[in-house]
Amino acid sequence: MVTRNVSLWKTLDWVTIVIYLLLIVGGWFSVCGASYDYGDRDFLDFSTRAGKQFMWIICSFGLGFILLMLEDRMYDMFSYIIYIGMILLLVVTIFIAPDTKGSRSWLILGPVSLQPAEFAKFATALALAKCMNAYSFNIKRWKCFMSLVALILLPMLLIIAQKETGSALVYLAFFLMLYREGMPGVILFSGVCAVVYFVVGIRFDQIFIADTPTPIGEFAVLLMVLLFSGGMVWVYKKKWGPTRNIIGGSALVLLIAYLVSEYIVHFNLVWVEWGLCAVLVGYLIYLSLSERQRTYVLIGLFTVISIGFLYSSDYVFNNILEPHQQVRIKVVLGMEEDLAGAGYNVNQSKIAIGSGGLTGKGFLNGTQTKLKYVPEQDTDFIFCTVGEEQGFVGSAAVLLLFLALILRLISVSERQPSTFGRVYGYSVVSIFLFHLFINVGMVLGLTPVIGIPLPFFSYGGSSLWGFTILLFIFLRIDAGRSRRL
Repeated sequence: MVTRNVSLWKTLDWVTIVIYLLLIVGGWFSVCGASYDYGDRDFLDFSTRAGKQFMWIICSFGLGFILLMLEDRMYDMFSYIIYIGMILLLVVTIFIAPDTKGSRSWLILGPVSLQPAEFAKFATALALAKCMNAYSFNIKRWKCFMSLVALILLPMLLIIAQKETGSALVYLAFFLMLYREGMPGVILFSGVCAVVYFVVGIRFDQIFIADTPTPIGEFAVLLMVLLFSGGMVWVYKKKWGPTRNIIGGSALVLLIAYLVSEYIVHFNLVWVEWGLCAVLVGYLIYLSLSERQRTYVLIGLFTVISIGFLYSSDYVFNNILEPHQQVRIKVVLGMEEDLAGAGYNVNQSKIAIGSGGLTGKGFLNGTQTKLKYVPEQDTDFIFCTVGEEQGFVGSAAVLLLFLALILRLISVSERQPSTFGRVYGYSVVSIFLFHLFINVGMVLGLTPVIGIPLPFFSYGGSSLWGFTILLFIFLRIDAGRSRRL
């Protein structure tokens, strides 16, 4: 590897920087529109939200410049130190942060308020990249994989202790990067299954099959567990006999049980499914012993964990989640409407976006946002301002810009010669994807309202600086790659 004497400015990925600047400018105009009061035209007044956001933007440019001026090897060298420092800051925040809307996640530094959880993302991304860049690392080894999980879960748990569940959930995005780097697909599949089990189990828990005392939610989830287990036997062992016995046998038994329950004596079909699951686990253990294959045991473990998750998630939902969190989930799942309570934000946001039509009402001409019908319209619900003022065309343009950014970051990540650069790049991609999907989804009523910002658009210095740091560290790593080729 030869170090070339090439100017940093010639090796920077200017396409990404241009997209970043376009998003920053679009975000500032959106904050202007969302925070605008009639008669107030001085957007650069630092006493207004628009003026403060302008100041954050200028500081972000300075922060990005500083990050580019640092030697790219420093990010690799000091990854663990940065991560440990950020973990200590998260711990301190739990004890010294004031109570703000029920959470203790904001540090007050004179006139400035900062949220350490936003900065812990880049620290975690660096630590993961450092860990996976080690010579002896192999993600398929249990010890190596669990070290990555620990790096992700530690900041998550500390942020949950600050009562910032939404910000903590963002760290699950790192598992997308792990999948790209070779994490077994069954782990990602299990995560998807967990979401499906939770949604179906909660949504249809109080709805029953025909005239039987069988709840659809519980029945459907246990049926999926049986089908998924049989499907995994086929995927991993390619044996038709055991697959046929599991899926076909379960279907036949359940059909007979349904007919008996419907026309002879009513009983809960879930009882039959419990028996089938027990027989399935025993059958998988038998196959494992007879063929001396550990795969069957792992599939049986998936079955047991799936059943445990079903009933534990029901307990968590009813006994651990706060009432307002339960209501938010019920509103998203269509179990409750509550337009005056938990569903008010989303309902008003939908009205604002829908009223924008094709081309929007124009800059500063939105009525829903100007009359402050949408709470948090310049932070978590900033996208509704885009929809109302710029309409479908403007909203689509913003989403296409984000798509361009994500695709460009994937391209830049793929060209990294080192594991460190590639892992960090995909970590950045995963975080941007998660924020974009969840934020736009909650504004449209497609995902629960968990209170996470839209990158570069939502008002606030912490989120803007956090995303800028994430992006510009990666740009500096990539520029270093170009100069050493």
